[in-house]
Amino acid sequence: MADTVFQEGMDPELAAMLGTTGDGPPDFSSIFGMDEAGEAEDLGGFSGEGEAQGTDSAVPGGSFPEVTKRFEDSPHNFFADPNYYKIALSGEGDSSTRTHNILQKYLNCKDPKDRSVFRQQFITVFWDFLGNVAKKAGGRLPSAKRFLLRFGILHPVFLNTETRAFFSKLVVEDELGQPVYYLDEWLKNVGTGNIQPSTTDEVHISRTNTSLRFQQLLEKAKGKLEGTAGLLKAKDAERRNLEQQLQADVNVILDHGPAGANLNFNAVYGESEKKAIAEAQEILKGLLKADRELEIFLRDYNQAEEDLKTINAKIAETGNTVNVDTGALSTEFETVRQMVKMTIGRQGNHFPVLTSEYFHNGPNDTGFRENVISILAAIEGIDPECFHRVYRNKSSRIVPHVILLPTYGDTGFCWEPFSRLNRATSRGRIAVPMYPKNLYTAILSAVGDLRWQVAKEKASYYWMEEGLTGNYYQWFQKMKFRGNIKDYFVQDYIQWMIKESEGTQKLDKEVRGIFWRFMPFSQSVKEKLRNRNFVYQELYQRDLNRAMSDGY
Repeated sequence: MADTVFQEGMDPELAAMLGTTGDGPPDFSSIFGMDEAGEAEDLGGFSGEGEAQGTDSAVPGGSFPEVTKRFEDSPHNFFADPNYYKIALSGEGDSSTRTHNILQKYLNCKDPKDRSVFRQQFITVFWDFLGNVAKKAGGRLPSAKRFLLRFGILHPVFLNTETRAFFSKLVVEDELGQPVYYLDEWLKNVGTGNIQPSTTDEVHISRTNTSLRFQQLLEKAKGKLEGTAGLLKAKDAERRNLEQQLQADVNVILDHGPAGANLNFNAVYGESEKKAIAEAQEILKGLLKADRELEIFLRDYNQAEEDLKTINAKIAETGNTVNVDTGALSTEFETVRQMVKMTIGRQGNHFPVLTSEYFHNGPNDTGFRENVISILAAIEGIDPECFHRVYRNKSSRIVPHVILLPTYGDTGFCWEPFSRLNRATSRGRIAVPMYPKNLYTAILSAVGDLRWQVAKEKASYYWMEEGLTGNYYQWFQKMKFRGNIKDYFVQDYIQWMIKESEGTQKLDKEVRGIFWRFMPFSQSVKEKLRNRNFVYQELYQRDLNRAMSDGY
């Protein structure tokens, strides 16, 4: 397929720039309108006020808000700025020059082979340039650079009139307060220490960056406090339950009548009273044990609370100033680049700039924030436990961080199921491509990946033997399949959510039983399916049987 770029609406200055030839590089001081400091003037920008301040810890519970506003009533005029391209490209040193030169050669080249070479060179050079932009994402970027990071829009001229109008009506600010981030927002939160970088090991924090080091200590302290709070709550509930059982047994013991009609003393204990006495003795032992454990948990909780107060006091002493860690931003950007490659795959379209040639999504299947939140809510409506995590026998709803990547990829995935600093309430993180062929499927693949990794971490050393992953692994081995077991699982999860939830049987019978048991549909979906055919009716009956057994 020949590479073409829409030229509709190209301003004369840019057309002249792209049509120039010569051996020497263009004069950027005049082309990009730099001031003496080497920065281009920003003629407009959104405030950034109201942007969600990210956090790695979640408050368990809640639900997704209903999305009532997907587009602005009036389009913004950022893309009408004649200096958009200048502002987006300038101020990044030699990488700006290289990016402009290679882009010029790529657009003007007529030979398909040379054009392919320039295309690949542009991809490499552009990522180097974008890395320089990312280092500044912790501060206030010009709107053109923010949209470059957020949507991949290098110049509005690369978009036709319809696409440009569509992006001009997208909601710029975060009005929903969910952990769903555009790339510029994500990098800003990482750079200012609100969110830990996406690495499996701790990122080295500079000794001079006191604020970020305290943020890391704060995250650990929060994890300890929330973990002990969960244990306290569970143990207190256990003790209350024992006390209620003891009260019931005491009532049975005290409830006995007279020994006879003409006798003025009570009858001896019967079998029910003796049984209640024996049970009460065991309950008393359990109460003493639960109280001892509760005392230990309470001591741990108080210590964690003191640690948290100490760290907050230290942060207050530093003036609660936030320094941008450019090292963390650089590391995170390289991680994001790997995420981008994973969403696209080897055979996909790796062109990093949004153009009408490659963008074919409609308003409902473009991965902007409001669409993604609506789809996540729909997924949770079918699979109500998809964002639930069990920690110390306590189940909590914890929505992961969702990073929206401006790529043409088709696959979403889970980067981390949760932070190792805080397994109790920390958010995991999933990546979602913004311009896939099918947005619902792309998000489903990310949620399915999250499902697998959380279940695997929960089972720990026994992931091949127990629970969701164990049962699926044993089936996988029995079928003698080859390849990555997680990839098979994710594809089966997509079929489970799209086809099986509607009563269309696509999965192996054994896999259907595993999913029904360990990833149950919502009750309303189950009720609908049990009336469809015998297969789902049998699975529904198994639920009833398990509910009556002790092991459910």
